[in-house]
Amino acid sequence: MNEQPKLERKISLLQATAINMTDMVGIGPFVVLSVVAETMKGPWFLYAWIAGAVLSLIDAMIWSQLGSTYPMAGGSYNFLKEGYGKKWGKLMSFLFVWQTMIQAPLVIASAAIGFAQYFGYIVHLNDWQTKTISGGLVILIVVMLYRKIEAIGSISILLWMGVLLIMTWIISGGIFHGNFLQPVHDINNGIHLDHAFAAALGFASVKTVYSYLGYYNVCYLGGEIKQPQKNIPKSMFISIIGIAALYLLMNVSVASVLPLQQIQQSKFVVSEFVQQLSGTKAATIATVLILWVAFASVFSATLGYSRVPYAAASDGAFFRIFARLHPTKHFPHVSLLFLGGIAFVFSLLFKLRDVIDAILAMRILIQFIGQGIGLLWLVRRKGKKHFAWRMPLYPLPVILAILIWVYIFISTGEKMMLGGCTVIGLGIFAYLIKAKRNREWPFESDKMVSEIN
Repeated sequence: MNEQPKLERKISLLQATAINMTDMVGIGPFVVLSVVAETMKGPWFLYAWIAGAVLSLIDAMIWSQLGSTYPMAGGSYNFLKEGYGKKWGKLMSFLFVWQTMIQAPLVIASAAIGFAQYFGYIVHLNDWQTKTISGGLVILIVVMLYRKIEAIGSISILLWMGVLLIMTWIISGGIFHGNFLQPVHDINNGIHLDHAFAAALGFASVKTVYSYLGYYNVCYLGGEIKQPQKNIPKSMFISIIGIAALYLLMNVSVASVLPLQQIQQSKFVVSEFVQQLSGTKAATIATVLILWVAFASVFSATLGYSRVPYAAASDGAFFRIFARLHPTKHFPHVSLLFLGGIAFVFSLLFKLRDVIDAILAMRILIQFIGQGIGLLWLVRRKGKKHFAWRMPLYPLPVILAILIWVYIFISTGEKMMLGGCTVIGLGIFAYLIKAKRNREWPFESDKMVSEIN
């Protein structure tokens, strides 16, 4: 009798870090750099990038403690199920998968839209041409991911090299041609620590946090990571520290060459930065590298998210069809094709700024805040020794992360907050329908009565 195909642990620490970092960088820092500077309206916009890094490091402690202890495909699906216990865990894990079916394609689409937007620096595009490029990119990524995981790990390292190359180019350009340390000296010029600054920092941090998202991608691939108890935490912290340094140096480099007003108004700020230093041909080459990075981000994000519906379906908590693995290549092909299809539609319908805010508003309550509360609950039930990796100063990092996530959620604005809550409300309704049909909690008593009768 033939064995059923299963996920294989083939991803090394280097490959896991490459997957995380390519997902984190993506098109985000290149398209939101101007937005952050415009929102902060002063040289202190660097504080928004520092705030994003701090939150990511604190939140990564939560992911590390959970990911190293439950190294399975699906990441937060498993963490929420374990954290909230047999009853509430069913609801919370279902809600996570529910919002992932909408939020994951938004993440993929955001990178594809950003790719098409930056492509406009090389060739002038109308709206339909831009949409054609973003949609075509999603299709190409799905085709590339339709293969064995060890091949994907090698591809990720190649894409990661492109990320490091463009970031090194930008940083070295500022060091050798601009007054590199001037933006650091000016960071507090005209700053007023008042309500207006706090509000601006919150709005700007929504964009910078978006640029850091992806440090946890390795947790979605937990069932395919070698030595997950060590490599999952290591890959996250290496990724965050490395990317934070690159982001800050990149911002300082650009601000040391271009005036603040130009940064605030530019759609292609990095391309214009290189153009001013080295001319149009060099700017075109730099833009191609930025597109390489955006492509890598779509690749990594699609890879990680395709494991979430698979994990839930394999556990019997989602539609059974998503549990199917490819018979020879051993990856969740149904899940990949579904998320890729929805992402393709989203890439044709939405604009980048709206997508960024929607991504955060939709996932903060269940995935980030909910996951932190679930960890507190889990430690209380099972004790600290239960975990393969334990954060320092527990529970302070968890409480701090929850408070900051609440602040970021409020900063997304009333419209996005309402949208996020609406998605959760619809998810609860869908769960109750599913639970009623399957005689699951909170309708288990009905099942017991029927069995007695």
